[in-house]
Amino acid sequence: MDHSEQRIKIAVQKTGRLTNHSVDLLERCGLKVTKSKDQLICYGENMPIDLLLVRDDDIPGLVSDDVCDLGIVGLNVVEEKRLQEEQKGSKGMFKQIFELDFGHCRLSIAAPENVPYDGPRSLENTRIATSYVGLLTDYLKKNDINAEPVFFSGAVEIAPKLGRADFICDLVSSGGTLRANGLTEVAELLQSEAVVIQTLAPLGDAKQALVDKIIQRLDGVLKVRDSKYIMLHAPRAALAQIRELLPGSEAPTVMPLEGSDDRIAIHAVCRENVFWETLENLKAAGASSLLVLPVEKMLA
Repeated sequence: MDHSEQRIKIAVQKTGRLTNHSVDLLERCGLKVTKSKDQLICYGENMPIDLLLVRDDDIPGLVSDDVCDLGIVGLNVVEEKRLQEEQKGSKGMFKQIFELDFGHCRLSIAAPENVPYDGPRSLENTRIATSYVGLLTDYLKKNDINAEPVFFSGAVEIAPKLGRADFICDLVSSGGTLRANGLTEVAELLQSEAVVIQTLAPLGDAKQALVDKIIQRLDGVLKVRDSKYIMLHAPRAALAQIRELLPGSEAPTVMPLEGSDDRIAIHAVCRENVFWETLENLKAAGASSLLVLPVEKMLA
C-alpha cells in the first residue's frame, strides 16, 4: 500500500475561535508539524498525521466523504450538517467520538429588547434570521411552531434592524454582541463545544490504531489540564487530615522518609485548583517542604 494512504488526515478550522486551541492541543499530544501562514496542509514531522486547514462548515463534509479521517469542529456545525442531511433524506457518514471541552458556546434565539417574549409561542408567524436553518427548523418542528427561517450568512444580529426578520438565531458566547445590537437572549437550542468526528469508512487496523492513540493522548492531556502535582513532607499521624485537605485527589503516594520513623513524603495529583489557602491549611496540619508543579499529561 502507498505510504501516503497510511497517514491520518485531520480537518481543522483554518481561521476562527477553534483554530489555535485545536493545533495547540494536537501539539501537546506530541505532534510536530511543518506549517506556514499560507499553507492549507500542515505535515506531521514525527507522526504520520497531516492537518488540513479548511472552513469549519466544510469539515463534516470532508470527513463524511472520507477525504479526511478525523475532524475537529464545533458541535453546532456537526448537528447542523447532520440535520441538513436528514432533511434531505440522507445521512452524514461520520460519527462523533470525543468531546474536547473548549470552544463552549450556545445556539440561541434572541429578540429585540422592545419585543415581548413569553415562551416559544411568541415565535408563531414570525421570521427568524439564522445561518443554522437545519437546527432552527428542527426546533420549530419539535415545538409545533409556524415560523419562517430566513437564511443570513453573516452579521445575523443586524437582521431585525434591516427589517429582514423579527428574531435571530445565532451562536452566543458572552452575549456582548447581542447587547451591543439591542438584542436579548430568549431561548437556547443547543450547548456546543469542540468535538472530534471520524469518518464511517473503514480505516484499516494500522490507521485505526493511530486514531485510538490520538484519542488516548487527547484524553491524557485534557484530564490534567488544570491539575497540579503536590509533594510534601508530614508527620505520619497527620496523613488522614492531609488526605482530606488535598483537593480533587485520588489516593496519594505515601513513602517513608529516610532516617525518620514518624515522618512521610506524600505525592498527589490534584485535579482541582490548588490555592494559597490550600497550602496554608496543609502547613497548619503539619505539612512542610510543600512543592506544587503543573501536570502536562497523564495516562491512566
